[in-house]
This record gives sequence, C-alpha cells and structure tokens, in this order.
Amino acid sequence: MSDGGNAPHRRRHTPWWRADQQWRAAGRRFEESGAGRLWGRLSAVDFFGHSFQLASLAFLCFFPFLIVITAAAGREAALVVVSWLGLNQQAAQAVASLFVPATTSYTLTVTSAVLLLLGAVAVAGTLQSWYRMLFNVHGGGWRNTVAQLAWLAGLLAYSAAQAGLGRASDGWLLPSLIGFLWAVVFWWGSMYVLLAGTVTWRALFPSALVTSVCWTGLGVFSAHYFSATIVANEQKFGPIGVVMALLSWLVAVGVIIHLGAVAGRMLR
Repeated sequence: MSDGGNAPHRRRHTPWWRADQQWRAAGRRFEESGAGRLWGRLSAVDFFGHSFQLASLAFLCFFPFLIVITAAAGREAALVVVSWLGLNQQAAQAVASLFVPATTSYTLTVTSAVLLLLGAVAVAGTLQSWYRMLFNVHGGGWRNTVAQLAWLAGLLAYSAAQAGLGRASDGWLLPSLIGFLWAVVFWWGSMYVLLAGTVTWRALFPSALVTSVCWTGLGVFSAHYFSATIVANEQKFGPIGVVMALLSWLVAVGVIIHLGAVAGRMLR
C-alpha cells in the first residue's frame, strides 16, 4: 500500500528539515532587526565595492596630490597620514619611508599640476556622489565642482590641524577627545558642503556623529592593530607590505563613510 501522502509529513520531522526551518526563522528575525535593516541598506548601495573603489582612487590620485601640496607648504605628507592612522613610532617610520622625496625640487609643469588637481577632484567627486546617493539628492551643475574644491580645501585644513594636534598633545585621552570633536566638525561640514546645502545641518548631524564615532574608533583600532600590521608587513614584504596595509585602511574609511550616513539616517 502506497504511503506517498505521508512522505511530506515525515520529511517535516527530519533533523535536516527542522534545522532548515530554524535557519530560515533566524534569518527572518535578523532581517527585521535594526542590524538587519542596516545591513540591507548598506548592501543595497554596494558599500564594500565602493570602499575598494575609494581605496584605489585615493592611493593613485589623492596621495600624489597630498605629497606635492604638503611639500609646497613646507610639511611632510607622512606626518599627515600618520596622524590619520594614529600609528606608533615604529609604524610611522615605515609609512614615512614611502613618502621620502627623490629630490628637493618640486617644480611642476602646467600639465602635471592639472592632472594632480583633477585626481584630487575625482576623489572628492566620488565622495560627493556617494553622499548624493545615500541622502537621495538629485541634480548637479557647476555647484558640484565648487563644492568639491571647497571640500578639498577643508580636508587639507583638517589634515594640518590633526598633524599639529598629534605633535602638541601627549597621552591618548585628550587627543582622542579633541580629535573626535574635530571629526564631528569635519564630517558634518563635509556632508553639508558636498551636498551643496540641499540637506539641512540638523538632518545631517546624526550621520556626522555616527561617522565621527566610527572614525575615532578606527583611529584607536589603528593605533593598536594597524601599527603592528604595518611593521610585520614591512618585515615580510618590504614597502609593498606597507602599501597593502594602507589600502586596507582606506577600505575601512569607505566602509565608515557608508555606515555613518546610513546609520545616521536610520537614527532619525
């Protein structure tokens, strides 16, 4: 006698079926939770792919611009990068070795200067397009270019302030607190400028606050983890190992930018 009608019923009582149902239920609970909604929104904007894009673009286009600008101002680009990462002395020396100029002459042709500026503007434009997407802002025009140039000027000023803070302050508590406040000002202003004033200061504050918390946390994490990673990579692979560590840090920056904007909007 056939028992085909009871086969589905028996399958529902197998361990594999129960495990599958529990897995599906756990997945539904995660999707409905705050963390699940946050992950869903981040995945929808391809935050990880964008972060790799920023890392490559910043290393190829922005770092040369930073080296030339800081050298013209009589400063060292390595100090700026080290202040961002919060590295210890040994790791800072490894990073500084990447920025040693081959000559003390910084004469640029018009073509070279234009290419350097366009590379830096491309980084600003990428960040601007992210914020326009994350805040659902449409439109464009000449105001976008003005906003990108203004953001670059603000970034250089912020970098100089961070480097000065690192040289003038001892310990970690006070520099971290001041650095956090500076980060709030910088990221809050960055969003407002790159969005060309289309989103109010009040609406942008939660995203700026979350971004600054993550940025400060990345600095603390870098001081304890990236320093050791950079030193170990340099010993194993030489300068290319330091480059690998810097690229991973730039990817983390891209993740923070997406996370701060999306989580901030969710908080509102």
